[in-house]
Amino acid sequence: MLAWYDRHARALPWRSPPGTPPPDPYRVWLSEVMLQQTTVAAVRTHFARFTQRWPTVRDLAAAHDEAVMTAWAGLGYYARARNMLACARAVVADHGGHFPGDEQGLLTLPGIGRYTAAAIAAIAFGRRAVVVDGNVERVVARLFAVETPLPAAKPELYALTDRITPSERPGDFAQAMMDLGATICTPRNPLCALCPLDRDCAARASGDPARLPRKVPKAARPRRYGTIFWIEHDGAVLLVRRPDKGLLGGMRALPTGPWVEADPGLADAPAALDWRWIGGHVEHVFTHFALELRVACGLPEKGCASQLDGEWWPIERLDTAGLPTVFAKAARRAIEGEADG
Repeated sequence: MLAWYDRHARALPWRSPPGTPPPDPYRVWLSEVMLQQTTVAAVRTHFARFTQRWPTVRDLAAAHDEAVMTAWAGLGYYARARNMLACARAVVADHGGHFPGDEQGLLTLPGIGRYTAAAIAAIAFGRRAVVVDGNVERVVARLFAVETPLPAAKPELYALTDRITPSERPGDFAQAMMDLGATICTPRNPLCALCPLDRDCAARASGDPARLPRKVPKAARPRRYGTIFWIEHDGAVLLVRRPDKGLLGGMRALPTGPWVEADPGLADAPAALDWRWIGGHVEHVFTHFALELRVACGLPEKGCASQLDGEWWPIERLDTAGLPTVFAKAARRAIEGEADG
């Protein structure tokens, strides 16, 4: 695996080349937080923006919450951003601005679980640690033909990964396994002929490696419905700040009513306006539910705009507001609907 990695390692901005001194723990930690349930392609731009604006953990710890949440917009799963800030501040306050170098110490930090602690310990500090993400689970399930379905197979896959993790270059080995899963041992149509483990792979020998890992079918996501309110005045649109706790907490957003099991219509509208519905709807999928939104547009009467709670953001600069993806989608629908109308 290490020989294969030396030749085929992906060039990623948070990595050091194979066999070279490990990267800054801050960059490893930041990338791992961003990469949770997010693609490498989506993370690249955000990572560059964050490390340019906040090049050290001390810089990030001193940043204003609003600035960080705005910069995070587009990566989703906003609880990660709040945990990230809490972690940066704990590193500075409790560890003098230096990340602990072992898994036990890393696990005491906010938002760091077993996988992230192992990844930082191995990649940034060269400690032997068992690093198991979704890609590694797939590689190991096929290598050993593990028939137990996920998620029940996780302890077995961890133990098997532990068995093959070397003391030599553990960070490079972890990244090699991740790269193998991402580029060769893919969920569908794995490129077994190019795999450095093909001769040892029990699933390849079975003739159908793509059937593993087995997974318990997921339950269908429940569907919720809601209304987004687009209130326009003098070339600007009304934005509000969501409550600090809860879904998309602390983020700048368009006003919205409740997200419930049936269309709520104009429930909890921020003002009594002459609302007009924009045709079509906005679809967005969260981890635990799918959301279908309609957009209602309204214009406040002359002199009434100042009475509305929130901030007026120039529509032509709306892309700088840091709106979460679901609200950015709704804004596009409103703008397109206005143009159509």
